Amino acid sequence: MYNSDVRLEGKTVVITGCNTGIGKVTVQDLAGRGARVIMAVRTVSKGEAARDEIKKQLGEGAGSIEVKQLDLESLESVRRCAEELNGALEKIDLLILNAGKMASPRTETKEGFESQLGTNHFGHFLLTNLLLDKVKAAAPSRVVVLSSLAHKMGSMHWEDLQLKRGYSPWKAYGQSKLANILFVSELGRRLEGTGVTVYAVHPGWVRTELERHLPWYHKAIAAPVKSVFSKSPLQGAQTTLYCALAPELANETGLYYADCRKTTPTSAARNAEDAKKLWEVSEGLVGLAR
Repeated sequence: MYNSDVRLEGKTVVITGCNTGIGKVTVQDLAGRGARVIMAVRTVSKGEAARDEIKKQLGEGAGSIEVKQLDLESLESVRRCAEELNGALEKIDLLILNAGKMASPRTETKEGFESQLGTNHFGHFLLTNLLLDKVKAAAPSRVVVLSSLAHKMGSMHWEDLQLKRGYSPWKAYGQSKLANILFVSELGRRLEGTGVTVYAVHPGWVRTELERHLPWYHKAIAAPVKSVFSKSPLQGAQTTLYCALAPELANETGLYYADCRKTTPTSAARNAEDAKKLWEVSEGLVGLAR
């Protein structure tokens, strides 16, 4: 567990996908340190229920918690959320890209992206770029991106990024999680000298709603092992909190962390040319190309 007495009064945090699981624990921790936390969630009513529960648990003296609507499967929603945040905030000290989709049947976002890549990468890519001026305004500031050990089974399918041929849920998930690390690598490179540092996080095997798309028989088979080796949401949030708060990471950027320590990802995730290519392809697909 990561223990720190860092306080966050006067700091602003934006975190996606945080009405349950790791994200909810992260909101509670950071608000408990005095931060102003904005929860960017798909379903506002669920976000508000989580906010009210957290505020009741924290009591007086905690930071404020607000809820904004964000559907990462709609670039229109991403742009609307970013516009609201840019209008309401002077700066963003911590941007935590926590939302995710795992091993789901093949569906497409409103723009026609494969939904796991659309949710886990393209939506977050656009959101980050639209909020980047506010993140830079808070420097020294940080961006934390939730990835996964599953990146090791991923490949970038450049000729068929949307996996219209030969789709499998885990193939798509692995590609999206590899994309997260490549994004962090390139974002870190592009932000050198700005005071903004960037981190990719593997939270571990965590007992959350992320597994909602897995078939019942998969869950039944995994249950005995899961009960022994998986983490609670509190345990799973620790590496996110480490990368968000640890003073010793202030001069590190673009790297990958697991169990609160720097870890080496697979060689595919360290390919600088692929990181640059993904950035350029993503710019074009989300409408940011210059």
